[in-house]
Amino acid sequence: MAYASLLLDPTLRHVVLATAIGLMLLEYGIGRLAHRESHDWRESVASFGVALGQNLLRAVEAGTLALPFAFLYEHRLFDFAQTGPLALAGLFLGSEFLYYWQHRASHRIRWMWATHAVHHSTTRLNLTAAIRLGWTGNISGNFLFFLPLALIGFHSFAIVAMLGINLLYQFFIHSDFAPKLGMLEWVLNTPSHHRVHHACNEPCLDRNYGGILIVFDRLFGTFAERPSDQPLRFGLVGGVQSFNPIRIALGEWIAMLSDAWKARGAGAKLRALFGPPGG
Repeated sequence: MAYASLLLDPTLRHVVLATAIGLMLLEYGIGRLAHRESHDWRESVASFGVALGQNLLRAVEAGTLALPFAFLYEHRLFDFAQTGPLALAGLFLGSEFLYYWQHRASHRIRWMWATHAVHHSTTRLNLTAAIRLGWTGNISGNFLFFLPLALIGFHSFAIVAMLGINLLYQFFIHSDFAPKLGMLEWVLNTPSHHRVHHACNEPCLDRNYGGILIVFDRLFGTFAERPSDQPLRFGLVGGVQSFNPIRIALGEWIAMLSDAWKARGAGAKLRALFGPPGG
């Protein structure tokens, strides 16, 4: 399929990587010129270490992860042209809707938070924070949320491509410099909305889960504007900063499994694993 050749095109991947690094350097330079402490070089280096590990694991897991999508696509409910306007619109809205619930679950179920906490562990919000993604997303079960798309009839390459667009868009909203975008703020997840999502201030916790769109947050009551009476703080609530990529990637898993081991009774152990973080 065209999706496959596009995703595997090494030239495109190199262009995306070079562009991302260039934008990171530009953001760092702007921060220096503006005399703003937008970066901690140790944290940024750690983010690159986490990103390297995540990409290596993703390459190893790709074949296994494709199996459930291929199985459901083989037993799909509908046949349609994958590149038709209605199909693309449906895939976009469907993936955004499912991403919202996957992201929301990642904040409310500790088993999933153990992976997602990695992304929230940066104490500065900048473009290098965007590449700090957990290594254990498949163990947490993130992919399960998107399986309905294959059952409906979307090819796995189409699903991966659309989620890739979602992830690429989100790279650009991890910045503390970008201004508000006027009327677009009502529909799109913008840098100002995502700053709220990453903030650890009490009014900002568990808000603004959207990927490209913010409309599902508005519909389901999880939208929040930036609080006007306090500066935003970033990082994990009660977390200890680390610059060790392995500790960053696995620290919450170790803490969660330790809590489950110490808990008395099956109910307490299940709550330690699948209850809300900090609950």
